[in-house]
Amino acid sequence: MLCFPNSKINIGLYVTRRRDDGYHDIETIFYPVTFHDSLEIVPATETQLHLSGLKVGSNLQENLVWKAYKILSERFPGKIPALNIYLHKAIPMGAGLGGGSADGAFMLKLINDFCNLHIDKAMLAAMALELGSDCPFFIYNTPQLATGRGEQMTNIALDLSAYSIQLICPKVHVSTRDAFGMMVPKSAPFDLQHLGTLPVSRWKGTISNDFETPVFNHHPVLATIKNQLYEQGALYASMSGSGSALYGIFPKNTRAVITADVVFKDVFME
Repeated sequence: MLCFPNSKINIGLYVTRRRDDGYHDIETIFYPVTFHDSLEIVPATETQLHLSGLKVGSNLQENLVWKAYKILSERFPGKIPALNIYLHKAIPMGAGLGGGSADGAFMLKLINDFCNLHIDKAMLAAMALELGSDCPFFIYNTPQLATGRGEQMTNIALDLSAYSIQLICPKVHVSTRDAFGMMVPKSAPFDLQHLGTLPVSRWKGTISNDFETPVFNHHPVLATIKNQLYEQGALYASMSGSGSALYGIFPKNTRAVITADVVFKDVFME
C-alpha cells in the first residue's frame, strides 16, 4: 500500500509565550501543499525501514515512521504484521515544511487502513501528538488555525487553489530548537482566524512570521530570496515555519526565477 505524505506551509506564525514545560505557544495557519515524500508498506517476515532519496538521520529508531509503527504495534498487539517500509524522501529536513511529521502521521493512517483497525481521526490525532506537535495536522490535512504547541487546531476556510505556490528550499538547515531559542515571545499582531476574509493581495505587511527576523539575521540569503519572490510578482511571500524554506503565492501560472546559488529545490505548484 502506497501513500504520499505531503508538506505544509505556515501562513503567519506568531510565538506568543514560553511555557513552563519548555515549549512555546504559537499561533499559525497550517496549509497543506502538494510537495511530497513517498511511503509504502509491504508484508514481510521481519519489519525493516528502507530509506531512499534525501539523507535523513542515520538512527532509524528515531525516524517518526518507525515510531508510528511501534505505537500501533504496542496499542494493537498481534494485529500489526511485520512490514517492509519504504520511505523515499523528497522534502528536506530543517526546512519548516513538516516533512518528518507528515511521514509519521501518514504512517499511522496507512497502517490503520492496511490493517482495518478502524481508528477514527480524533484517536489518530492523539497518537500523532506522541510523535510531534504538528503531526496531528497531517491526520486531518486541511487548512487549520493552530494554537498551543501547534496541536490545538480549528478548521479555517482558506482556499488558495486559484493561485500558484512556489516553494524555494535553500541549502540552509535551520534547527527548530535553535530558532525558538532566538525568539522573544509577544502577542500576535493579527488575528489569524480572520485571514480567510482578507484578500491575498493584502497579506503583505499584515501577516508575518516571527522567526524571519532572527533567522534572516543569521542567514541573509533567505531575505534575498524572499525579496526576489516579491520582485518577480509574488502577491505574498514568507518563510515557512522556522525555515529555511520560503514560498511565494502568485497569480495562477506565474512563477519566479530565483538566482541565489544556495537554492537546493525549486518546486512550482499550479
